[in-house]
Amino acid sequence: MDDNRESDILVASWFTKHPADLAESRLFIISCLIAGLVGLLTIFYTAFQWRRNINLTWMKAIARSKKNPKARDKAPVVPHTWELESTSRAKSLNCCVCYKSVSPSQGLGPMVASNSFIYRCAICGAAAHLKCSKNAQRDCKCVSMVGYEHFVHQWAVRWTEVTDQPDESSYCSYCEEPCSGSFLGGSPIWCCLWCQRLVHVDCHGSMSTETGDICDMGPFKRLILSPIYVKELPKTSSGGILSSITHGANEIASSVRATIRSQSKKYKQVNDASADIGITSNISDTSSDHTTHTCEDVNGIHGLQENSNGILGNDEVDSSEQKDENKLEPKPTFDRSISIKQKEELQLAGMRPRYELINLPPEARPLLVFINKKSGAQRGYSLRQRLNVLLNPVQVFELGSKQGPELGLHLFRRVPHFRILVCGGDGTVGWVLNAIDKHNFVSPPPVAILPAGTGNDLARVLSWGGGLGSVERQGGLFTFLQQIGHAAVTILDRWKISILNQQGKVSQPPKFMNNYLGVGCDAKVALEIHNLREENPEKFYNQFMNKVLYAREGAKTIMDRTFEDFPWQVRVEVDGTEIEVPEDAEGVLVANIGSYMGGVDLWQNEDETYDNFDPQSMHDKMLEVVSISGTWHLGKLQVGLSRARRLAQGQLIKIQLYNALPVQIDGEPWIQKPCTLIISHHGQAFMLKRAAEEPLGHAAAIIADVLENAESNHVINASQKRALLQEMAIRLS
Repeated sequence: MDDNRESDILVASWFTKHPADLAESRLFIISCLIAGLVGLLTIFYTAFQWRRNINLTWMKAIARSKKNPKARDKAPVVPHTWELESTSRAKSLNCCVCYKSVSPSQGLGPMVASNSFIYRCAICGAAAHLKCSKNAQRDCKCVSMVGYEHFVHQWAVRWTEVTDQPDESSYCSYCEEPCSGSFLGGSPIWCCLWCQRLVHVDCHGSMSTETGDICDMGPFKRLILSPIYVKELPKTSSGGILSSITHGANEIASSVRATIRSQSKKYKQVNDASADIGITSNISDTSSDHTTHTCEDVNGIHGLQENSNGILGNDEVDSSEQKDENKLEPKPTFDRSISIKQKEELQLAGMRPRYELINLPPEARPLLVFINKKSGAQRGYSLRQRLNVLLNPVQVFELGSKQGPELGLHLFRRVPHFRILVCGGDGTVGWVLNAIDKHNFVSPPPVAILPAGTGNDLARVLSWGGGLGSVERQGGLFTFLQQIGHAAVTILDRWKISILNQQGKVSQPPKFMNNYLGVGCDAKVALEIHNLREENPEKFYNQFMNKVLYAREGAKTIMDRTFEDFPWQVRVEVDGTEIEVPEDAEGVLVANIGSYMGGVDLWQNEDETYDNFDPQSMHDKMLEVVSISGTWHLGKLQVGLSRARRLAQGQLIKIQLYNALPVQIDGEPWIQKPCTLIISHHGQAFMLKRAAEEPLGHAAAIIADVLENAESNHVINASQKRALLQEMAIRLS
């Protein structure tokens, strides 16, 4: 101990006498640490660049293998369908022509990225610089192969990362070796654009010899619309093509102008006028050189570029032009409940469909997809691109102000059995169900819902989830499409709302309800949110923020006593009996399903305090009437701290309004002048419910499939199948 103490004293005294040496030693240690850190960063950077160069070499090798005449497959060649996209949405992508990154350098800042544009294929997801797109290979997905005896693999380069894939899809389908990019290189990889299988280029020759390159379309073969049954109709005259070219160029200019306006709100340093003129003229000039690729329409009709797979415009430009409309009584661009007939006549007359379905086998069950890109979080663009990869783009339709569900239903009009997927909210589902009613199908198609709205109440009742987040957590679109293939068919009551004026005459066309109808304070909150969405659509960018805005608007009206006289402003009659509205009520709700406002159960079947009411069901041809006592009560309902007050159950409900009041149907609000609302049963729609883990769910799915096969084999007719499905839904509920 004494020796150690003496040595410590000697060292301390030495450093005291030589302070300069102490500073030099510290500086030396710090220099060594910095040098070591720089060395490690250099090693990591070199390894990253090496890996990047290897990946680029792989990509070039795959592209060269596709150019090799001996390696060409038997599928037809098809050009890409380009659409304009900001580089800020195309991260980690390489140009399919020059193989360079399409993202600008990060050192240039976010302004350059947001105002730079590339071309992105709407079908396969390939990206290209504006100047490179005209030299791109014709290796996109071929949606029409009528005349081919067998459906063959369509091998191509996978230009984008596919997230909707199972783990086993990363292995070669021939040698079963991993297909992930090797750090030291290896055989290049091809991907089939239909079955999503991977194969090493070195294995392709042996596989083609053994299997004939026949493709079975993978796990979604019953849902995919096989291209060998899709016939492309002759194109329009040259005048129509020139008109489409002009329209496409105008849509490009509108899209770029709208993007620049939205970006200028975030970055005040940008000069609006100069950016608008400069970039728009550049893109328009570029587009004129590639009209043979950019004006192709995949699943729409000639002349409708907004909702098809060409260079697409921006719907938000239309909404910005409507800001000066009456906020208390908004006028939508397309009335979903009253203009279906006129809209269909306008679209199908003078505008010929691009494709026709012929000779589908009776066992085919293709999926017809409708996407509302303005619903909820406004993720329709990415959903369409992902579904185009997994399905045939011909069966994927976008809904908008210029195109409703009629075009898709017209294309599938001769398909005996098909299913529908609606990607949107409750309003979009009602829009599609109204169109199905109008077509009078002998065997109406059942409808599944991808919850892309804000509340998604009907999707919750049918066990599809409360939002896109739940879908992604359960395996993404791959698992979701598998669940559609095994879903059970159930029944949903639909109701008609007739609006009579004070003289008892019909004042406007009827509306239709699937979920609920609200009069009073809840409709006022929905109306304020609707007006806010029309004025500022950029604020509604995800489901969580949408709910935050709903809560904020509801909080504003907590102290508002606008509806303190509500019980004396309405009269409610159920099945001919007048129902007393409570004196503290500020709103009345008529419910058809057990979910309201994002999952609130208004009726609560397990509540045993009411002995004189029956349990709620969405297919018992009965409606439930409840009252709420203000927006504060709505808030407590949302968090489960309160319950709505039950008033009545019935089949025919009349609500008489003595003053102008806000009204909403399935989240679609408006201001209604004094009138009488008559709610009566309209019919029943077939819906798809996700089969739960319990045996009853799987049994219902199997029974529905057996009944469809029996109808296809003419064992039973359509009316018998409908009656059996209705009875099954009632017994299994």
